[in-house]
Amino acid sequence: MSIPTIFAVAFALGIDAFSLSIGIGLSGVKRQQMYLVSAVVAIFHVLMPLIGLYLGQILGSYVGPIASSFGAVVLIFIGGHTLWESIKESRSSFGPSPGRFDAVSISHPVSLLLLAVSVSLDALTVGLGLGALKVDLTLTILIMGIVAGIMTFGGLIFGKRLSRTVGEKAELLSGLILIGIGIKLLFI
Repeated sequence: MSIPTIFAVAFALGIDAFSLSIGIGLSGVKRQQMYLVSAVVAIFHVLMPLIGLYLGQILGSYVGPIASSFGAVVLIFIGGHTLWESIKESRSSFGPSPGRFDAVSISHPVSLLLLAVSVSLDALTVGLGLGALKVDLTLTILIMGIVAGIMTFGGLIFGKRLSRTVGEKAELLSGLILIGIGIKLLFI
């Protein structure tokens, strides 16, 4: 596999992370949280192909469809929860608090890990096929991790800047984006 092809695969794998990060960024995140989320997503985009590689191609026919569906359901759940919290807050007299992301409190380790796993499940299935290809494994997974981390950070920044324009409806929009991505993943 050539270097441009590896970058193309890494970019395709990073699209989910980028899209989800826009949704998170819409809710307003701190710079430190951006670094943390980006780093964890990058690490999982390195670990998941390795795990997939070691699971072997035999499991690929079973894990592939389940991985995509699981990731889609997680995104729909997160989006639904965000949407629910947005609606609940709009009925409240206090309104939404700035900089808060209820559905995925990225400060909570379990939520952060769930987020990272959900956007890197595709990398697991890619890892299943890496063993059959003659690739420089170290270079390939490092490129996947770096690209995913950069795309995550870019999505967070874009979402945060967009949230200033969108205003108090950012959380509602964030929930709708996450649900849309999840539904798209279920039916593709």
